[in-house]
Amino acid sequence: MEACSVAMIVSFGRFGLTSLHKLLALSPGSLQKFREACSVARIMSFGQFGLTTLPKLLALSPDSLQKFREGSPRIPTETLLLELPQDVLMDIFSLLEIPDLVRAASVCSSWRSAYSILRSHPELYRRPQTPCLFYTSESAGDSVACLYSLAEKRVYNLTLPDPPIRSRHLVGSSHGWLVTADDKSELHLVNAITGQQIALPSVTTLDYVEPIFDNAGTIVNYEVWEAPYDPDSDTEMVGREMLFHAPPDELRNHIYNKAFIFPDLSTGNYIVVLIHGPGRQLSFARVGDRNWTLLPPGWDYEQCIYMDDLLYASTRWGRIDAFDLTSPTINPTVTRNITSDEPDYNNRDHWGLMYLVQGPCGGLLKVCRKAELVDAGYEEPIFKTEKFLLHKIDIAAKALVKINGLHDHVLFLGRSQSQCLSAEEHPQLKPNCVYFTDDEKFGWELKNIPQDIGVLNLENDSTEEVVSPSWCSWPSPIWITPSLTVMNVSLYK
Repeated sequence: MEACSVAMIVSFGRFGLTSLHKLLALSPGSLQKFREACSVARIMSFGQFGLTTLPKLLALSPDSLQKFREGSPRIPTETLLLELPQDVLMDIFSLLEIPDLVRAASVCSSWRSAYSILRSHPELYRRPQTPCLFYTSESAGDSVACLYSLAEKRVYNLTLPDPPIRSRHLVGSSHGWLVTADDKSELHLVNAITGQQIALPSVTTLDYVEPIFDNAGTIVNYEVWEAPYDPDSDTEMVGREMLFHAPPDELRNHIYNKAFIFPDLSTGNYIVVLIHGPGRQLSFARVGDRNWTLLPPGWDYEQCIYMDDLLYASTRWGRIDAFDLTSPTINPTVTRNITSDEPDYNNRDHWGLMYLVQGPCGGLLKVCRKAELVDAGYEEPIFKTEKFLLHKIDIAAKALVKINGLHDHVLFLGRSQSQCLSAEEHPQLKPNCVYFTDDEKFGWELKNIPQDIGVLNLENDSTEEVVSPSWCSWPSPIWITPSLTVMNVSLYK
């Protein structure tokens, strides 16, 4: 029983000082029983602790164990922790999710050192991460973001670099990075955990945006013109018209729809894909590029996913196009309309936001989010998500196959990169459920209206709160999967 208790501490504990003392305070006889009881099979059944850490921990010298057993307020905690070998610390830390890992790094210098080594050697830290809800709070301050951990059911505060996060729009989130638009309508990548910030190509490199300067050379306004190509005929537009003017801090309201970040395994770089403009066109840039590259003319795109070296982009009308971004030509190869099913748009079942998700077995899922307008006593009716419709995309047959649920998987949907995760690998999540955030494009017009955020059970379409709302409605909360990745931008220039 004593051995099982310790194993449970290992499996469920945070490995703070209290849990560590419980383990190391066992009598020599109990330790021997624990060593004998913990066969490989038992260690694996308790999961997460691997095959090497417990033997390392239990093989500490009697003197080291005695110091831990006899630890008292007269012996500083840091002195005790320094006795723990660094490789043991790193094995323990490799089991923690990133928010808890960052918290552990603040305990003492030896823990900080172990954390730093894991950060600089990502191959040593492969712990699957549970998405967190990223939001701002008026009480936290303009430069502080809040991270609600679904795994720990607690909030972390993160101070991010200028400009203040509350002054930005959140355009997208993928692989641990946010895409934000500042009050000059310029885009940046921001890693919420490391604080690294990288400027993306200027808004002026979008070919329908023309800056207007004052006498001092400062941009005071922008002209937004029709797209240079006709998306239907794929020909250059003649006699383009200007659509509207916008000052720098308002341009972002009208031209940025969504952004996605994908690792480019062929180059080791990252690709940012932007859905933008009045026509919802596609452009992309690699980190370090000076300009956005317009993809072959198309329009009304809503979602993107990068899979098997192809970029898949879906429109609100159901078409899915595939792009090969590794093509040596300026305009990457494009395959139009990989699905031939044409939805019946007179049928309300096909009304709603569309999402592309990589499914449990690697294929593509298409998800339709249905919402209803509810009069909740605000200046405008609010959207409330009521159900999700799921289809598997059969690319070979160019068809959609309806599926009724996710069984032991979970979906994350919103303005972030859509994800399908295993509930077995993330036991804190609810299987066969969809975790969703608000995805209203024009939310900036209704900043004081409650957000459409929750968890929907696919079995009965019931919904519940993720957490009691404590966030500002703007910028709209977004899912983010924490990452310790640091980009070496100089390599990409």
